[in-house]
Amino acid sequence: MSNVPPPIQNALICVSDKSDILDFAQELYKRSITIMSTGGTAKYLREAGIPVLEVSEYTGFSEIMEGRVKTLHPLIHGGILARRGKDEAVMQRHGIIPFGLVVANLYPFESAIIDSEKPLSNAIDYIDIGGPAMIRAAAKNFKDVTVVVDKTDYNRVLENMEHNDGGVDEDTRYSLAVKAFEHTARYDRIIANYLGKATSHQNLETGEEFPSILNLNWYYRQGMRYGENPHQKAAFYVEKEPPPGSIASARQLQGKKLSYNNITDVDAAIECVRQFDNSPTCAIIKHSNPCGVASGNDLLQAYDKAHAADPESAFGGIIAFNRELDERTAREILKQQFVEVVVAPEISKQAEQLLAEKENLRVLSCGEWPVKACSLEYKQVAGGLLVQDSDAKLYDELRVVTIRKPSHKEMNDLQFAWRVVRMVKSNAIVFASDNMTIGIGAGQMSRIIATRIAEFKAEQAGFDIKGAVMASDAFFPFIDSIEKAATMGITSIIQPGGSVRDKEVIEASNAKGISMVFTGTRHFRH
Repeated sequence: MSNVPPPIQNALICVSDKSDILDFAQELYKRSITIMSTGGTAKYLREAGIPVLEVSEYTGFSEIMEGRVKTLHPLIHGGILARRGKDEAVMQRHGIIPFGLVVANLYPFESAIIDSEKPLSNAIDYIDIGGPAMIRAAAKNFKDVTVVVDKTDYNRVLENMEHNDGGVDEDTRYSLAVKAFEHTARYDRIIANYLGKATSHQNLETGEEFPSILNLNWYYRQGMRYGENPHQKAAFYVEKEPPPGSIASARQLQGKKLSYNNITDVDAAIECVRQFDNSPTCAIIKHSNPCGVASGNDLLQAYDKAHAADPESAFGGIIAFNRELDERTAREILKQQFVEVVVAPEISKQAEQLLAEKENLRVLSCGEWPVKACSLEYKQVAGGLLVQDSDAKLYDELRVVTIRKPSHKEMNDLQFAWRVVRMVKSNAIVFASDNMTIGIGAGQMSRIIATRIAEFKAEQAGFDIKGAVMASDAFFPFIDSIEKAATMGITSIIQPGGSVRDKEVIEASNAKGISMVFTGTRHFRH
């Protein structure tokens, strides 16, 4: 592409988000660039002492229909779309001024309508028409026009003009045009998804509504060294505004580049510890499954317990915390194990300096997470996309169904185990005691095998299972797991219930003196 751009002489500025526009417009004015704008933006610039020619003064046609029609005029779009070296005669005949720069961003439909849950009748007025038309026209004509839709590009454009005698080189114009089309595509996607609810397909079982056509935009964040395996290429894309307290919004403070598997594991680790609001909690994750989770009086105790839960599996794991990582805990991590990633809402300066001794260790600060979880989850299958609500409901109610009721300690451990088991791949069994996992059976084809694996893991780590509790992510189809639990000394079980053999399972629990709690909510995880 050519790198000898002509100097910009005329700029069209029409922005909804006016932050940082004054400094940018002032710099354009210093370069003797004529600035044209519409009512709101023109007034804003004039009040700051920046001379502006209003669009209506130029076109001789006032804004009409309460501002619905402002820039939709041949003099405006002719000036944006005019091809230099080809359309000069037409421009001269109609008195069209060529625009070398178009700066525009769109009505905040997302925040004004979706976030505030305004009715459809009010939503219509927030759909921008003239703005997308100008942006698309300028992007189409990027060979002659620079289009800016993001305020973070203002300095980039000014610096480019400084190095190119008042013009913007074609490589930059091209990249800004791509960004402009991405901007309007996202805007149209938000509106289409919102309006699509009116003609949505309703799930007759749940009553939940989904758009007839689901439009999604994801933004390139970084490339991966490789995917799940070395022969697979991979990249990481994120939402335009990733939710706080997530892997997509996390800041990497040090260490090697994150891998594909690192990202999936960190996502699972954050999701696990965010469930525990009341106590300092640590989760150690391997292959998206918890291998040790524990709560304690402080972060150090939580980590020590989580590591002790399965020290063999913890090697090379992902460690997540639900509190700021302190120096004492960081020191213990370096002493105890090899770790791939450490993530916490914040990392203290002392802990950060200490962890820096391991320069390859990836350290992430993800920020505080909101109370509300992400609303939708996506999973791609061959030729399709599965969409569902996030598994945010912990349980309907806790209902004791056996003769013996859980003790206060057992109930605390049951609720702890229930939070952990929802993060374990199905079929899942979790043994817990004193707010820590002591055995986890994950991803098995039968529940009894998951139970046996949990027993094996507990014995390998040297735990006494007697008096511990057991959590199952789904109902027990047979009594075999109950009988196995009894032989190990499990005293209380939590599970969803809902099996045709619930009565047999309850009777088996009563016969063994085991208390059982139903949650009414299943937590399969695939």
